[in-house]
Amino acid sequence: MSPDDDRNDGLFGGSGETRTRLPEGEGGGDDVYGGGLRRSARGGRTSSRSLVTVVGVVVLLIAAIAFANRGGDDSSSGDSDGKKPDAAATAPTGEKPVGGKNGGIPSGYAHDEQGAQSAAANYAVALGSADMFSKDLRHGIVNVVYTPEEATKRQADLDKVYSAEKFLNSIGLDKSGAAPKGTTFVSRIIPVGTKTTKFDGDSATVEIWYSSLFGLAGENTKNPVSESWFTNSYELRWVGGDWKVSDFRQKDGPVPVGRDQRASTADDMAKAVEQFGGFTYAR
Repeated sequence: MSPDDDRNDGLFGGSGETRTRLPEGEGGGDDVYGGGLRRSARGGRTSSRSLVTVVGVVVLLIAAIAFANRGGDDSSSGDSDGKKPDAAATAPTGEKPVGGKNGGIPSGYAHDEQGAQSAAANYAVALGSADMFSKDLRHGIVNVVYTPEEATKRQADLDKVYSAEKFLNSIGLDKSGAAPKGTTFVSRIIPVGTKTTKFDGDSATVEIWYSSLFGLAGENTKNPVSESWFTNSYELRWVGGDWKVSDFRQKDGPVPVGRDQRASTADDMAKAVEQFGGFTYAR
């Protein structure tokens, strides 16, 4: 990250600005989101690799089906009338991590490491959402996520950054934070995992590794939805009967190797964002 990125770490909850790496070469390929960004041509190994992938999937499916049916094939076991016991859901274990919601954000976490990890994951999702680009929604999120003292300190700075016309224009939004007609603004965080690096009763440090989707879904957009990977480290304090963020840091990665998948159309991407809701994350 650049020095400017480091200075912004205290402001953004993990959304930030994405980096788009253009493929090498000028060869053919598919137009992604109608914006002129093209996937570079692949070599001749694609078909053979696809065949191996298909065979592998078939083998896994056969193994899974055999395993699932293995217990019901033995006629010498079970009830004499041939009836099988009803399936039962596996009971959850551990402390209940989320007891309610505050302003639409999960709250009421357990006062332990498990609760701190759940809080960090859910707070990261809220801070990295498109709602942060609406003043009223942003104020509500900050007041719920941060400690009272930290929320008061950050509100003015956040308002200044999120309302800066230069910043909004750089990500394709107008001065009010709205997406151009015919496009859908996407800003979403998908946690992959969390870990506690420090825990001391009423304070904790939790790292969260996540993927971030950011950009505009629409024809001919200059900022197509792209994926980035980050790890945030949240410092949490137990305040008023719940975990709250007192500070955080962000770093790039770990970044996985991308698969050879065809990018979706702008319309498919917009529909996916509108139709698929987010999750409540818990340990």
